Amino acid sequence: MAPNKKLDMSIVTTLYSSSPYINEFYDRVSKSAKNISDSYEVIFVNDGSPDDSLLTAKLLSENDSKVKVVNLSRNFGHHNAMLAGLLESKGDKVFLIDVDLEEEPELLVDFWNEFHLEDKTDVVYGVAKSREGGIIRKSLGSAFYDLFNSLSQTKIPENILTIRLMSRRYVDAIASYQENSLFLGGLFADAGFNQKPKFVYKNFKGATTYTLRKRIGLLVNAITSFSSKPLEFFVYIGAFIFAMSIFAVLVVVFRKFVFGIDAAGWASVIVALSFFGGLQILSIGVIGTYLGKVFNEVKRRPRFIVSDIYQKVDERFIVSDIFQKEEDK
Repeated sequence: MAPNKKLDMSIVTTLYSSSPYINEFYDRVSKSAKNISDSYEVIFVNDGSPDDSLLTAKLLSENDSKVKVVNLSRNFGHHNAMLAGLLESKGDKVFLIDVDLEEEPELLVDFWNEFHLEDKTDVVYGVAKSREGGIIRKSLGSAFYDLFNSLSQTKIPENILTIRLMSRRYVDAIASYQENSLFLGGLFADAGFNQKPKFVYKNFKGATTYTLRKRIGLLVNAITSFSSKPLEFFVYIGAFIFAMSIFAVLVVVFRKFVFGIDAAGWASVIVALSFFGGLQILSIGVIGTYLGKVFNEVKRRPRFIVSDIYQKVDERFIVSDIFQKEEDK
């Protein structure tokens, strides 16, 4: 396959501890793609996987010219890895899906058919019919969307999944965003265009790599990337406290000069100082979070670094080292 050949479709997925799923995913998604067109590519982005995911994917690329393996220099995170795959894609349509088989690869055909029901469709995105986990986990998931949508002008559909089929112009629009602190769920919604939801059944196969700590980090990153309302909140709190302080001073003065009653009670003073001190620390923390994001943005460090690209071209297996010349293998 010529590197710059125009394709009907690109299939993009990321790899991290994904070795058990790669071969089955490849077989199933390739079969589905061939039912649509023979003009397609499958892009595996290795996000610094600690297992033999890279080796497994490389073996596929050695035997199939439709397979391209993008190897990142280290682990940059799921969202950055997905963006790397989108930027590397050449297809007129781009199908993004996780490799873990929780979303059926055969859904490619369903998404393709749904996409072409209307001429002006740019995106068909997957929405889970049900959320994984117990009551607490489901409640926390719903709280994530409720909190984000209440604070941000960009609205994200609840239970949205990675799986989606996108037009080339939509993918190019996503590529035009330049921020380093990526929250693709927000960018996907913020880009606009004509987007259609499609409800799908997700097969939950076990423990997720998104720990509670990662989920909290994702929430903080999402909110601070798309909303300044946390900063505005402390402006209103400050104004309210200032007004209450003026009122309290007037009450103390009134009681002193009208009734001769002195203000007393060290306990109430200590409680008030502790409350307002804690509030100040919290507000400084919020401001610091935003400043940290600004600091990361102005450094303009790359969102990811591609170490190698593996692909079979014209019966030759090509290893493209981004920092050196191409080598034939």
